[in-house]
Amino acid sequence: MSESNPLDHVLGFIRTVESGGGATEISPYLAYDFTLTEWPHALSKTGSTRTLQETLTGADHSKNIVANQSFEVVRTTCEGNRVVLEMNWSATLLLDLPHWDAGETIRARSTAVFELRDGLIVSQDTYDCYYTLPEQTAAGS
Repeated sequence: MSESNPLDHVLGFIRTVESGGGATEISPYLAYDFTLTEWPHALSKTGSTRTLQETLTGADHSKNIVANQSFEVVRTTCEGNRVVLEMNWSATLLLDLPHWDAGETIRARSTAVFELRDGLIVSQDTYDCYYTLPEQTAAGS
């Protein structure tokens, strides 16, 4: 992977996930000690923390859960090796989940905070706000 600034590296990672990248495609972006923390949300009441291996396994498994992922980056903030993205996310569900049926589009407003070291992502903290009512598409809906 060529040298890039932290924002470009994180955006490259997001675009790789968006295009359906699995473990092989996303691993060059992540440090050996990477951790992913998902804070509590509609699909995970307690949240979770995953290691690099768990994250890579999840990336491969996600191909059975969602298709056509889209990340609309609304705002970016960079400070040194910290990158914050505010995004509108959507995907088509391939199976039934609480609040949605297979074939429906699932949407969330998401903020993700990335920490990088030596050009690789060391951690990602994700705060997802899922729109669980069909008419919800933006803040205040």
